[in-house]
Amino acid sequence: MRIAVMQDEAEVLGLERNLDAIDHAAQRAAADGAKILLTSELFTVGYAPYVLRDSLDISLLPGAHQRLSQIAAKHSIALVYSLPEITDAGWLITSTFVDDQGVKLAHYQKVQLFGVEEHEVFTAGSNPPASFAYAGLRLGMVICFDVEFPEVVREASRRSVQLLLVPTAMGRGYEQVCTRLVPTRAMESQLFIAYANHSGSEAGFELAGTSVIAGADGTILAQAGAGSELLAADIDVNALPRIRAEVPYLEQARKDLYAQWLMDK
Repeated sequence: MRIAVMQDEAEVLGLERNLDAIDHAAQRAAADGAKILLTSELFTVGYAPYVLRDSLDISLLPGAHQRLSQIAAKHSIALVYSLPEITDAGWLITSTFVDDQGVKLAHYQKVQLFGVEEHEVFTAGSNPPASFAYAGLRLGMVICFDVEFPEVVREASRRSVQLLLVPTAMGRGYEQVCTRLVPTRAMESQLFIAYANHSGSEAGFELAGTSVIAGADGTILAQAGAGSELLAADIDVNALPRIRAEVPYLEQARKDLYAQWLMDK
């Protein structure tokens, strides 16, 4: 399956402009043969926690979900997008997967918040990585900082995820997350990872770009630069049995022993 990753600079609170950018990327990705388009964390409204808390018109969020479903259906491409979610518990950062007909198949709430702004504005989710079937694959979703925790990615693998879809908003100075850490997570948990970052600057926050698609053996299948880019790679899940047999991390992991170690603390 061919997957596309959209890397672009969002306009903070520029909902219509950002939706148009996703629409254009979906058109281009579909024309290139991609079956899934992954967009970055909170791209639809821009990544700026304080500004969102103080100025976002939350009445616009249902319409944004509807428009994103329409974009997927119009271009016959599945779409992963990220929006804030307002609940009784507080604001959460979420990602949503809609299929190529615009039907929602999965929804995920970010578990690992990063930095002072996120902790002051958002509430952390508590559900495990999303795991769901689509087009003959087992897909999963986590968000940004989640992927930097091996426990989170390994849990996705335990839930039979073959391709993990990760919207992110990662700042400059942390490019090694894309170039080193994400491929390592893919290798140690033996699944494919697609990781979509912003580019440019949003509310004074400089974004690193360098989005990546990593193979289950740690190979970098596609890597973006610092600017706007539409990244793509072909995912061959038929390679997973061979990769997992060559280095049997998943089969030989001593989960009962590791659990005992935690209890011993």
